[in-house]
Amino acid sequence: MTRLNLSKARDELPEIVSRAAHRGERTIPMKDLRLLKRLAEAKMNRGDLENARAALAEPGANNPWEKIKADSGL
Repeated sequence: MTRLNLSKARDELPEIVSRAAHRGERTIPMKDLRLLKRLAEAKMNRGDLENARAALAEPGANNPWEKIKADSGL
């Protein structure tokens, strides 16, 4: 990913437009990129939560974290 400050982007605007039109490259503000990264992380965290809930719903005994730590010597 190429990062450009505003003055460089303004100087290279024709080339940026050409790359978007002919190569399918996208231009995105850093603010939006940060938001997309946070959304991807939230999706991963939601998947972790769903996995944890599924594990808790499985039949059988669940071991408390304190017991797991003690058994592992943590």
